[in-house]
Amino acid sequence: MDIHHLPQDIFSDNQLMADDIIFHPYKAPAHSFRGKCILHRNAISLVLSGTKTMHFADKTVRINSDEIHFLSMGNCMVTMELAQGVTVESILIFFDNKALGDFHLRFKERIEGLRRKGEIGVEPFLAFKKDGFINSYIASLQILLQSGLPVSGEMKRLKFEEVMLYLLEKYPSALLAFPLSKNRDLEDLEIRKAVETNVMTGVSLEELAFICNLSLSTFKRRFIAIYGMAPGKWFLQQRMEIAKEMIVRGGERPADIYHKFGYETHSSFSQSFKQYFGVSPRELKH
Repeated sequence: MDIHHLPQDIFSDNQLMADDIIFHPYKAPAHSFRGKCILHRNAISLVLSGTKTMHFADKTVRINSDEIHFLSMGNCMVTMELAQGVTVESILIFFDNKALGDFHLRFKERIEGLRRKGEIGVEPFLAFKKDGFINSYIASLQILLQSGLPVSGEMKRLKFEEVMLYLLEKYPSALLAFPLSKNRDLEDLEIRKAVETNVMTGVSLEELAFICNLSLSTFKRRFIAIYGMAPGKWFLQQRMEIAKEMIVRGGERPADIYHKFGYETHSSFSQSFKQYFGVSPRELKH
């Protein structure tokens, strides 16, 4: 029996596979089959017609057109018994743990507030009944996918967050039970929370490592794996971009804000700013 690797076996476009969110209209072959599948990414299955059964280690999931399903990455058996004249059609949304982590980070205050209200379990396979919002959401995806135009990364993230936020507000306990699949991913999310919460607080790398219960060397290594650059360079980039926003859009005077970025003098801040942007704060403002 062949093993199907999803989503890799669907796409030949390596550039598409590099995206952390992928939308794919799916139509089953015109015959019944039973096969082994390995989900290398989490998936949302928006079934348009037909049914199929997925057998996981601890659960059997019947997927039909009355519901949408969340499937965490892992191994499964898929059985499709196709009734005469009925095909299985769906829109599949594949998303990796980074996309899921980004969502948790973007709405962390709301999510942490919901978690404080009660214990949240872990459920790697979720089913939600379709309603008017979900049906309209599916229709909007069909319009996007049928246009023949490539869907931008920004649009894919927007549409992913749209359905996630709706379900978070309507079924908070259920949605939050869907896990980041591996302990490493959960640890990376905690690191990202600590780092991105403290961009402007002046907390040192040693203190961040302590907060994350890691040694400094391990923290630096994990930081580079997550952000793709050394901590010093990343923090400089973030702070300079914030400074630029405050000066250009907020109308702030560099002499009034340099201390917020950890600089002891106005001149040292201006020098760093010019090295990063190629112009001084004063030149940028004018």
